[in-house]
Amino acid sequence: MKIVDLRTMRGPSYWSVKHYKLIVAKVDLQEFAGQLSSAVAGLSERLVALLPNIGQAQQPAGLSGASGRHTAKHPPLTPERLTDGEPLGHVIQHVALELQRLAAMPVFWGKSYPAREDGVEYVVFAYQEERAGRAAAEAAVDVVGALCRGQEVDLKPIIANLHEIREEEFFGPSTYSIVAEAASRNIPYIQLKNTSIIQLGYGVNQRRIWATTTSLTSHAGVEVAGNKNRTKAMLEDSGVPVPRGTTVYSENGLRDAIEELGFPIVTKPLDGNHGKGATIRIMNWEDAAAGLKAAQAYSRAVIVEQFIEGFDFRLLVVNGRLIAAAKRTPAAVKGDGTSTIQQLIDKVNADPRRGVGHEKTLTSIKADAHTLALLAKQGRALDTVLPAGEVQFLKSTANISTGGTASDVTDQIHPYNLLLAERVAGIVGLDICGIDLMATDIAVPLNESRGAVIEVNAAPGFRMHIDPTEGLPRNVAAPVVDMLFPPGSTARIPIIAIAGTNGKTTTTRLIAHLVASIGYKVGFTTTDGIYIQGVQLQKGDCTGAQSAEFVLRDPTVNYAVLETARGGMLRSGLGFHTCDIAVVTNVAADHLGLRDIYTVEEMAAVKGVVPRTVRKNGWAVLNADDDLVYGMARTLECQVALFSMNEHNPRIREHVEAGGVAAVYEEGYVTIYRNSYKLRIDRAAEFPVTFGGRAGFNIENSLAAALAAHLAGFSQDTIKTALRTFVPSATKTPGRMNVYKFPKFEAIVDYAHNTAGITKFAEFMDATTATRKIGVVSGLGDRRDEDTLGFARIAGRIFDEVILRQDSDLRGKSAEFLREIMARGLRLDKPDLPITYIENELDAIDYVLANAPEGSVVTLFTENITATIAKLDAYEKSV
Repeated sequence: MKIVDLRTMRGPSYWSVKHYKLIVAKVDLQEFAGQLSSAVAGLSERLVALLPNIGQAQQPAGLSGASGRHTAKHPPLTPERLTDGEPLGHVIQHVALELQRLAAMPVFWGKSYPAREDGVEYVVFAYQEERAGRAAAEAAVDVVGALCRGQEVDLKPIIANLHEIREEEFFGPSTYSIVAEAASRNIPYIQLKNTSIIQLGYGVNQRRIWATTTSLTSHAGVEVAGNKNRTKAMLEDSGVPVPRGTTVYSENGLRDAIEELGFPIVTKPLDGNHGKGATIRIMNWEDAAAGLKAAQAYSRAVIVEQFIEGFDFRLLVVNGRLIAAAKRTPAAVKGDGTSTIQQLIDKVNADPRRGVGHEKTLTSIKADAHTLALLAKQGRALDTVLPAGEVQFLKSTANISTGGTASDVTDQIHPYNLLLAERVAGIVGLDICGIDLMATDIAVPLNESRGAVIEVNAAPGFRMHIDPTEGLPRNVAAPVVDMLFPPGSTARIPIIAIAGTNGKTTTTRLIAHLVASIGYKVGFTTTDGIYIQGVQLQKGDCTGAQSAEFVLRDPTVNYAVLETARGGMLRSGLGFHTCDIAVVTNVAADHLGLRDIYTVEEMAAVKGVVPRTVRKNGWAVLNADDDLVYGMARTLECQVALFSMNEHNPRIREHVEAGGVAAVYEEGYVTIYRNSYKLRIDRAAEFPVTFGGRAGFNIENSLAAALAAHLAGFSQDTIKTALRTFVPSATKTPGRMNVYKFPKFEAIVDYAHNTAGITKFAEFMDATTATRKIGVVSGLGDRRDEDTLGFARIAGRIFDEVILRQDSDLRGKSAEFLREIMARGLRLDKPDLPITYIENELDAIDYVLANAPEGSVVTLFTENITATIAKLDAYEKSV
């Protein structure tokens, strides 16, 4: 029992459009081939004994669109169902989910099903943190395998490892609350690589957060808050009550400060935050010296202040308004007269609300060196029995992260104190501001209760307000999102996504050119690279999720046009969750047998992921001439528009009569049908990309582009002008019908690489006059033999002579095999077809350029587009 393939989906995918975060594991179960859980003696009993809650957990609400927040694909895995018999893949799926839940990662959705190979199953399940999900997959296979063999299993190290990953990777509670609030408003988010920074929204409309610091947070405000002396001086000048104090650097300075201020005092680092290095209620010199040392672990300069009697309150101000207030209490235990302090701590930590780090409402209390020192000052230790009713504080500060508690007091705050908090935030200059003050009662004006503002914090934690120990939880994230995206603003940019087997790169470039022609700052992805405002920033096949995110992260882009290929969807899912318009050009037999997609119908399901992500009032633009593409409409919730090369296509007629929108090629024109009206864009022959109307496949691409543009709201004149000004060339459309007119012959560079693509190209060549048609072709190693034969057969029909070459990457096949199968296919219909074999692509090009007869047309089906174009450019200069 082992995993033979493990993939991580980070967006809508072939396995689920709604569940973005999925682990896809292909598991070899041949050790127990064909067996159900009931056939493995004792498995049911051992599994339930090990994981008693497996399959029983109830799922909570969570991030919109996040995996694990939806109803499970299968019913709960009960002992009865195990006994009756379940596929082992299904058992592994549930174990992987339960392991994550035990490590405080609540995920629930999953499914499993047989692969094509005997004894192999797909196990698909949700994850919260990617590393934890992959680790859970591997652990689940090991656990189920061990249980099937009757071996002992120790879950503790597995759960501990998953828990450690969670603590390292998961959003903190403050970040999570903002991201969840944004997601609930359909605002997309991206975690920037290798950082804790979260991007909310796309392109020019993005905002960023880092914990509770935002892209609107003033650097000056953070600097002021980070210097406690400066903060205190500014507040004092503005009439805000603050403790008297000074800054010291040594024990001599500390002595002078104590002489001036008297006891009790507080020591804290000048540049500290979150209570680190602070010591409160110091009553003697020994404790003062220790407090100085603790503070200087964080800052050479140490603030010494009067200790203000009262309770610790935190007031949260967002965008100039007080949002929440909490009363904070340091970690403490209450004696019962019989239990030791350690036993009392253990009882407190048994509260199900407490956990490690930020996983739960409260953090478990840890008796660290600070706790031991605090107890020692009172002559106590962890084995001291605390008298009944006596409260023992275990920390000197009231931070939730060290085991403290919080009570919501937002509704009790006096108007004076409310105004005071809002003034403090404005004085310091913070958009999100945490104000710590000491007071006997928050319902009494601070100046009357002899309280004071103790500290002002940039990036304050939200945990105490989101999930207080007592009182009402406050949605403090909502005003943050309101501030970042005020009413009337948008977090998104328009996205047009293009999928299909052939034509998608040209269609993408046509649409990007059209959008850019009216002033949008376009980012687009293709199999050639990533382009931002017309500048190529990345080279290579850039049609996957990472490339899409590259565009959506760019702060200058206000329109995205994304070519989306099957490879990226099968590898990691889409790089966006919804789009405005999706175009599907066609589906044909290509790349079959790769990534476990064996049929054209399965390939259509992969391509169909893209239109299924269109927002409800958006549009899917589908090819009505392609049965599989047309059939995608049945699964869509968005609006559907159709295009066709056949003006008499009954699907078009039916669609238009029902009030639908369509684009057709009629009487030589690209025409848009809407209701009972026709909008004639222009004669297709006027578009350079169609080569005077000879390139029918580019007429089809122009139809798709024009229809998408019309649905996006572009005018007839805009579409017409853009299509007339899109001139294909080696720089604009490398490898897509690049024509070179040399003095004696013509050369065409194209990327046709499958049977459907070369069939369309054959129609173009049939309409092309030449004394001799010569092709430079090769076979592809990652195609089925029947696909290679079909490709070669059509190439043999097109050309009068063929130069057969090899790709540099044979993709698993031998050069001898590809040479033999290509030659066989080329001569299926032309037994006497002249074939010259030149293995290296550039050598083959040199040969054909040197030997092409006058009036001939040479077609180069290229692998190395850049080198081929460079060679033709050089040849053009030499003749």
